[in-house]
Amino acid sequence: MTFVHPFDDPLVIAGQGTIADEIVRQHPRDLTAIFVPVGGGGLLAGIGAYMKSVMPEVRVIGVEPIDSDAMNRALKAGHQVNLENPGLFADGVAVRQVGRHTFPIVQSTTEEIVLVNNDEICAAIKDIFDDTRTIVEPAGALAVAGLKSYVERAGIRDRHLVALLSGANMNFDRLRFVAERAELGESREALLAVTIPEKPGSFRQFCAAIGPRVITEFNYRLNERNRADVFVGLSVGSREDAMNVKAELIRQGYETADLTDNELAKLHVRYMVGGHARGVKRERLCRFEFPERPGALLQFLDTLGGRWNISLFHYRNHGSDFGRVLAALEVPSHEDSAFEHFLAVLGYRFLVEDGNDAYRRFLEPSADR
Repeated sequence: MTFVHPFDDPLVIAGQGTIADEIVRQHPRDLTAIFVPVGGGGLLAGIGAYMKSVMPEVRVIGVEPIDSDAMNRALKAGHQVNLENPGLFADGVAVRQVGRHTFPIVQSTTEEIVLVNNDEICAAIKDIFDDTRTIVEPAGALAVAGLKSYVERAGIRDRHLVALLSGANMNFDRLRFVAERAELGESREALLAVTIPEKPGSFRQFCAAIGPRVITEFNYRLNERNRADVFVGLSVGSREDAMNVKAELIRQGYETADLTDNELAKLHVRYMVGGHARGVKRERLCRFEFPERPGALLQFLDTLGGRWNISLFHYRNHGSDFGRVLAALEVPSHEDSAFEHFLAVLGYRFLVEDGNDAYRRFLEPSADR
């Protein structure tokens, strides 16, 4: 049988380029830029080759997830590069390496690559739904997210811009995650950690300091008798508005930290706020990505082999190909090298989070504070 490559084939690239032909036929004048989702580069190469032949003044702009930017890195390096662990949220564009046919074409026809994060992708999915009542997958919304980021950065107005919607293979269970993160991606919600006095009336005083804003989330549990750390979500008008709220709380004497961009806080801590554990001995904290398959947890436990006690564990299913897990283990200092070896041989993506501010404020054992 003949293998047809999904993107790294000259005829496939040419076929992708017919999309640019449709764009030009439907909107033949005053185009400023076309935003194209990028995985292996077939779509971007095809559209770029056609546009630079027919309308070279139109900017061709690729869009990639910030954690799966194989084309962006290749263009910066001047050659193909290999991503060790591409992000999987926008799995439709998650490739380790761009094509040998696509890369030189993209190199000569594309003006720039815009990078977007998962929250911006979720906000774009919501925008597309609001406008068209259709639901696209994360990779399908990538170009809209890039267009929004580009417009905000460049401050352009009154121009004709095109964004390609490239797929609707959405897992229904993933919609929960998208809905939770869309407001953050649109800068309509801010997550703050605020320290308030532990005394009667302090909660009301804090709410008065916030003013007439909608509180989207409030998590708190008594821990110390003289102070309390609260996890609060607020509706805001923009990122600048959120910064002003933080500055105003600090001005009024509240110790305040912005957790809006803290992945540990958004994925795990907001569901776990319950006070600092007591009696835990030297906790090591890691975020893992478990493959969503039977036996993934058992593999984790078998590799662990009962060497260290699990002192914290949190998992939520988001309908993806991998599960996001927060786990802590009691590891004596003289066994740190063995712990690092365990992480290496486990084979799952991980990030050590021992010093994370959200963990320190809400979950870190009292003995370690």
